[in-house]
Amino acid sequence: MLDRLKRLPWLVLFQVAIVTAIVAIALEFLLGVSVSIPAMQSVLTILLSPTLGLITVFAIAVGIGSLAVFVFERLNQPLINTGSLWALVLCLAIVLLVVGIVGILPLGLVGVSYPQVVGLVVGIFWKGQPYWKSYRRW
Repeated sequence: MLDRLKRLPWLVLFQVAIVTAIVAIALEFLLGVSVSIPAMQSVLTILLSPTLGLITVFAIAVGIGSLAVFVFERLNQPLINTGSLWALVLCLAIVLLVVGIVGILPLGLVGVSYPQVVGLVVGIFWKGQPYWKSYRRW
């Protein structure tokens, strides 16, 4: 068990998580700047209302998870398997936790809460479906 953990490509996984977090932060900053536009402000008010806010945050996390697998495919595709996808969830959660602690985000849409972690897992395994070892046996 520990031997498999040692053999995971941790450096590549953290690089993927950092690149993904940088893209997510940049998009959130663009979204934060667009709040000054009245039409965007009303759209964001509706999307972040209590009824749609949870779904919006979940959907953003699914997108971040899918983006992470996309970046991972571009960096090193032979290393992708079920174990590395779970390790990517851990690396991405750690990086997003650090980003949340630093507190540089204007809207707080990128972070680590329960719906966001579930969204990350769904996004990573949805986009990474071809790399599941157990998936090939079905």
